[in-house]
Amino acid sequence: MTLTQLKAFLASLELGSFTAAAADLETTQASISELVARLERELGLKLFTRGSRRLVPTAAALELQEHAVQAVAAINHGIDAIHALTSLEGGTCTFGVLRNAGYYDLSDLVQQFHRRHPKVKIRLVGLNSALVAESVASGDFEAGLVALPIAETGLKIKPLFRDEMLYASTSRDPADGPVSIEEFAAAKLVLYDAYAGWSDPTRKQLLERARLRGLHIDPAIEVEDVETAISLVATGACDTFVARTIAEGPSFPPGIKVTPMEEPLYDTLALIQREGRYLSPATRKIAQLIEAILLSKAAENEGTRVHHSKP
Repeated sequence: MTLTQLKAFLASLELGSFTAAAADLETTQASISELVARLERELGLKLFTRGSRRLVPTAAALELQEHAVQAVAAINHGIDAIHALTSLEGGTCTFGVLRNAGYYDLSDLVQQFHRRHPKVKIRLVGLNSALVAESVASGDFEAGLVALPIAETGLKIKPLFRDEMLYASTSRDPADGPVSIEEFAAAKLVLYDAYAGWSDPTRKQLLERARLRGLHIDPAIEVEDVETAISLVATGACDTFVARTIAEGPSFPPGIKVTPMEEPLYDTLALIQREGRYLSPATRKIAQLIEAILLSKAAENEGTRVHHSKP
C-alpha cells in the first residue's frame, strides 16, 4: 500500500469518478484506475462499484476513508514540519495566553518570534484561563497557555510550571502563620478576573475548599486585572491573593505582605491543544518558546529553593 494509492482512492471517493480524480491529481484516468485496482488487490476487497453516473463506495471504502485521510495528513504534516525547520514563510498564528502571562518572562515572546520569523502574523490573545481553554476546545485558537485546573475535555495538556498562590494584605502579619480558608472567607476581599468569575481556575479551587467547610466567599470588590486588585490592596482597602511570581516581581508594592495558605494553593501553568489536532509550524514554534522559558524558570526556582534550604 502506497501514499499514491491512498491519494488516488481519496480523490475518487470525494469526486465520484476516476476521470475527475485524475484531473484533480494531474494524471491520467488509467493511472487512477490502476492505482485503485492495486489497492483493492492489496486489501482483497472491492472499494467501488460503478453507478449510473458516479462511483459508489462500498462498506470497505467507507471504513478505509478515515484511516486513509489520517495517513495522508500525517505525511503532509511531516513534510510541513521539515520545511519549518529552516524557515517560516507566512501564515497567521493564533495563540491564547492567560492574562498574567507577562509576569512569567513571556512579555518579549512576540518580539523574539517576530525577529526570527518576520513573515508570520501573530495573534497572541490574553484571556482568563477558562476562556482560553474554551477557545482552544472550540477551535478558535490553535493552542494556549493556561493555569490549571480547567473544565474543558478533549484537550491535550502539558504541565510546565507550578506557582504558589499567596494571601496579600497590608495589615495581615505573616508572623501569625498561614492563612486558613475560614480566615480567607471572612476577609474583605478584592478578587480579579471578574468576567470569568468562579470559572477562573484559582477562584474555583478556593471556592471548593470553602464549600467543603460550609463557607461562602463573597468578595467586596471584583475587578478584571490583577494590577487593579494589587493597587486596591496597597491602599489597605481590601485583601486578595497573588502568585508568588507576581509578589516577588520588582513592581510589587513593598507595603503589601504575603502569606501562604494553610493548605498550600498552586496554579499550574500548562500548554494545551485539542487532542489529535496538528499545530501549524508557527504555533508549534511559539509553544516551544513558551515551554523553554517556563521550564527554565522552574529550574531557576528549584535551584533557589535548594540554595535557601542549605544551612
